[in-house]
Amino acid sequence: MVIEIQHIEEAFDPSFKIFHELMAKKIREILLVSSPYDAWIMEEDCRLSERIIREYRGLNLSHPPRLTWASSAAEALAVLEQKTFDMVITMPRLVDMDAFKMGQAINRKVPHMPVILLSQGTFPAMEYCLTENDSAGIDRTFVWSGNTDILLAVIKSTEDMMNAGQDTTSAGIRVIIFVEDSPEYISSLLPIFYRELVRQTQAVISEGLNEEHRLLAMRARPKILVAGTYEEAVELYKAYEPFVLGVISDVRLPRNCKLDGMAGVDLLSRIKKERFDIPLLLTSSEPSNAEKAAGIPARFVDKNSPSLLSEVRSFFLDQLGFGDFVFRSPHGEEIGRASRLRYLEQGLKEIPDDSFLFHCGNNDFSRWLFARSEIELASRVRPISGEDFNDVDSHRQYLISIIHARRMGRQKGVVVNYDPDGFDLDTEFMKIGTGSIGGKARGLAFISSFLQKKRGLRKKFGNVDIFIPQTLVITTDGFDAFIDQNGLKPLSKGTLSDEEIAGKFLSATFPEEILKEIETYLDQISYPLAVRSSSLLEDAQFRAYAGLYKTYMLANDHEDTGCRVDQLINAVKMVYASTYFKDPRAFSKRVGHRTEEEKMAVIIQQVVGEKYGEYLYPAISGVAQSHNYYPFAQMKPEEGIANIALGLGKMVMEGEKTLRFSPGHPQLLPQLSSVDDILENSQRYFYALKMGGPCHILGTDESATLSKRELFDASADACVRYLSGTYLPEEHRIRETAPGPGGFPVLTFSKVLKYNMIPLAEILTEVLAMGREGMGCPVEMEFSVNFKDGDASRPQLAILQVRPMTAREELAKIDILPWEVDKAFCRSENALGNAARTEIADIVYVKPDAFDPKDTRKIALDIGKFNARLLNEGCRYILIGPGRWGSADRWLGIPVSWSDICGVGAIVETDHAALKAEPSQGSHFFHNITTLGINYISVTRTGSDFLKWDWLTSVPPVSETAHVAHIRLPDPVTLKVDGRNSRCVMYV
Repeated sequence: MVIEIQHIEEAFDPSFKIFHELMAKKIREILLVSSPYDAWIMEEDCRLSERIIREYRGLNLSHPPRLTWASSAAEALAVLEQKTFDMVITMPRLVDMDAFKMGQAINRKVPHMPVILLSQGTFPAMEYCLTENDSAGIDRTFVWSGNTDILLAVIKSTEDMMNAGQDTTSAGIRVIIFVEDSPEYISSLLPIFYRELVRQTQAVISEGLNEEHRLLAMRARPKILVAGTYEEAVELYKAYEPFVLGVISDVRLPRNCKLDGMAGVDLLSRIKKERFDIPLLLTSSEPSNAEKAAGIPARFVDKNSPSLLSEVRSFFLDQLGFGDFVFRSPHGEEIGRASRLRYLEQGLKEIPDDSFLFHCGNNDFSRWLFARSEIELASRVRPISGEDFNDVDSHRQYLISIIHARRMGRQKGVVVNYDPDGFDLDTEFMKIGTGSIGGKARGLAFISSFLQKKRGLRKKFGNVDIFIPQTLVITTDGFDAFIDQNGLKPLSKGTLSDEEIAGKFLSATFPEEILKEIETYLDQISYPLAVRSSSLLEDAQFRAYAGLYKTYMLANDHEDTGCRVDQLINAVKMVYASTYFKDPRAFSKRVGHRTEEEKMAVIIQQVVGEKYGEYLYPAISGVAQSHNYYPFAQMKPEEGIANIALGLGKMVMEGEKTLRFSPGHPQLLPQLSSVDDILENSQRYFYALKMGGPCHILGTDESATLSKRELFDASADACVRYLSGTYLPEEHRIRETAPGPGGFPVLTFSKVLKYNMIPLAEILTEVLAMGREGMGCPVEMEFSVNFKDGDASRPQLAILQVRPMTAREELAKIDILPWEVDKAFCRSENALGNAARTEIADIVYVKPDAFDPKDTRKIALDIGKFNARLLNEGCRYILIGPGRWGSADRWLGIPVSWSDICGVGAIVETDHAALKAEPSQGSHFFHNITTLGINYISVTRTGSDFLKWDWLTSVPPVSETAHVAHIRLPDPVTLKVDGRNSRCVMYV
């Protein structure tokens, strides 16, 4: 039969919940009963409490137990009345009661309380079938030699016995059975076993994804269960047989109440016969017993050997699977090693068939995985055999597939600590440092985690690879170190230009530790990189500094690694510098935030795209919002809105010509309703990343590494041909076929939106709904669609960013009354926000009669001057003008930056005969407007919208230029926006 590959990736829980459930019962409070003399020795001479805490910290174990002393049995019983304990440890010499009798009294008072006898020096010979009166009350006996290791072993051994039943059943945790009747040897060997077990567990989980994962995975280490007789050992083996990782046994053991010189040999022989794959270790103080071990066969160790520690370590590494996986030939010759899961996967592709079958036959792969706490994966590997497959290659490919799926699944939705020594090229999200990852990275990490939980999304759109691009974040402590190391904090209060600030940051030294980690990162990756900001407040729900900081695209393909490192570090420095640039400072002042308190993390992210000749770019970039503030026809606000463009997302994020559609109605495209409309509104150029050139010197111009390409120049590129129709001038029509001779490419996206050959609209609807559910508010998402290897049948959708769409969703109901409409000088059916304002008396407007699109840059400068003056006076104002505010394309509107209008209270966007532009929805500029609760009103000459220009221009201006006028009304304007119906009126 042929086994189908199961969804290991989906079975993995990235929040490690299974680890949280383990080791539920812990020893936190210990009552130690001893004479004052013994207590003094332990505390004063051995510094017992201090050493236990130090041992726990040294082994990265949490919650060291607290010791409470009682000097007599009577005092111990009295203390138990007043306080709850998890364990009692007693010394044999008590002034008022025998230790066994005290144990019995404790058990009557607190049933099932573990009571451990700790004897000093050699323990006398004992009978093996003591009466209930003699033995009851003491669970196990150990010998104290002044070494605190025994206390750690006693505590851990007791915890293992308390939790073994639940943890093996719920999570398949492995157990190691240790069979020894001598308290002296238990006390000498058990600390060695635990120390090796904990150390080796730490070593094998050093590839843990992050600190939480590593600490929690310690709970999944194998448990050591101690048996003192043959019968106890058989009982433990029967109870935990499916979970036994290994068995360690003495030769001479009590059996049938008598010491039997062959009991240990018989025990291991029985286990070997029933489970050939369980590693066995026979221990003895008599070297001659090595022959008996060989006959089982089992490993042998001499208890009195000077190399006992190294021999035990060898058993843990080689037999129990805690060391490297050693690929061997059937004759035992080593042919390779794997220290990590990734290297095991790689080795499986390369080893000969006979080696593969040899390890499968011995269950070596599953045992190694169990030792590394890969319980789910190991449980799937162990039962399979060659009989389940048609041939060896099928068996091998299956094993490789489930290991790969497991590696991918364990990393999805998890922020992994970057490991320079073990960087996994398949890790999705990593960080350098222990500080905050910032707002933008938080949104990305959140949606990565949420995608993992919402597994149905990937199943529903199985032909589309939906993913988060590989991401590395330098956390905010890197920014702190850079600023402090170079004394740059005073720049936050200065008046230097952006260029001057950039120069100081570029000449500053970068923290050496982070620099080294960046070097190791670039040594292993060579794909193009986007270097993006992720400040503490960026994309926050209430003050989203969207688009105010810098983003740099790097080809990262120079043959000199040092050159690539320098360019990446300079890009990081420039993102840091943008924290203190003019626009962010103006925004911070507006929201009442101190610039010097802002901290910047930096995202280094793989650029999604395909290489076409010398250029790399995605087929589609876009931004989608879960709420549409400008619905029309059948559209509903909750169906959302999206803007898409060919190439890199600069076109979309800066409000240039893009295609706007509702995911609920992807074929409703009024801007493409006729041939003339298509020719007028379709995208004619796009941005791409130039590959193969020199390393650009970076400055304040973040587009220095980008190329602006004409669509016609790329008409041979596979994605352009797929997304374009052909305009035939002689027929004045557009044919929905790829560009050919005699025609010109026109971007229509019809195969995506009209024919749904890639279910983009459906995916956006699902992901936006998922984001809104997760964030609890409308969301905005940046994304890219790539055709892998230029093949449209292999689409990839990368989610680049998710953030709250707006900072404010006021709930108060605003009613606009008929008399207010009659009194209004402005009315709109497309208004953003929800407010009733009466504090604004100033209006700045672009003179409609003097407007000419060629003058928009001059108009932006004029508005910046009016803004500065009103800002100094502390006056908010209404800004009125044609086209898209904040557009990077000056022919579509006024290309103001945020600092040009940071004092605005409300914005009115009008249409004009000289402009044809849709509302400014989807740009960073627009996002900041909505974030601050600035009302945004669109007035057209259709429907019931109006703006009474005659009244507005009749008011004498306070000041004016050739293009812009500023008026101040004697009474403030009443501005009302009904957010539920997107209606607005303004009147005085």
